[in-house]
Amino acid sequence: MSEENAFRAGYVTIVGRPNVGKSTLLNALVGQKLAAVTNKPQTTRTRISGIVTAEDAQYVFLDTPGIFTPKYRLQEHMVRSAYAAAKGADIILFVVDAVSAPHEADDDLLARLPSGPVTMLVLNKIDRVHKPLLLPALEHYAALERFAEYVPTSARKGDGVDNLLAAMRPHLPVNPQMFPEDQVSDLPTRFFVAETVREKVFLRTRQEVPYASSVVIEEFVEDAGASRTFIRAAIYVERSTQKGIIIGKQGTMLRDIGRDARQDIEKFLGGPVFLELFVGVRDGWRDHEQAIREFGYGAL
Repeated sequence: MSEENAFRAGYVTIVGRPNVGKSTLLNALVGQKLAAVTNKPQTTRTRISGIVTAEDAQYVFLDTPGIFTPKYRLQEHMVRSAYAAAKGADIILFVVDAVSAPHEADDDLLARLPSGPVTMLVLNKIDRVHKPLLLPALEHYAALERFAEYVPTSARKGDGVDNLLAAMRPHLPVNPQMFPEDQVSDLPTRFFVAETVREKVFLRTRQEVPYASSVVIEEFVEDAGASRTFIRAAIYVERSTQKGIIIGKQGTMLRDIGRDARQDIEKFLGGPVFLELFVGVRDGWRDHEQAIREFGYGAL
């Protein structure tokens, strides 16, 4: 078999500034929701893997936190996680927001990325821009002479996703398949359940509350007899006032978060779920190394 037709497999890291659509792109590429998506920046806190297996290639995608100037220890871990994933990639998808491109912050970030992996530009959110306005942005990035490919996409609508997969394949190394073809991630189910609950906290709360929250799955039991999965999850915040906000008046906020999360978890697991939520306080946990690691954000 010629190298051109040989099976290819490799790691593809998705990087960019906060809120450019990286997690939405991961979900579109994989074809199902893996990463939490909100309109708030810094929703993604750690690397999230998604696996796509085709007849002639396997793509192992790593969605990363947006890269920005950190203000506390949790954010330092987030940024280090993104750089570490980029360093170990075969391909880097550098995602920019077509609405604001070209942006000086994107150029600064690009200059700090490793030069070893093949780097491809993903000009995302093109559905929000008049097509003639895309040309100056593409010309700007072409002049940097850093990108092997240039692919416009609308991850939200799924436009350009197939083109992106096709553009990546020649740049993947010739390798055997690394994961079973029906596997969509190498992360445990508990991780995605916790991320689903945290997403609903982000969507329903404001200001500092979502950023001060973290979710830990305390219990996860698949009861074959009841044909239902029992899940007990703790939402941790930093102050008692934040706890009160998440619980809400007469528990209405916590009930709404639980209902929204349960619906998505049932879709993900493919069956009925009993979800119990409670709220705890860990003072200033975002700046405490032990708490950061306990909540699963310390490992690179």
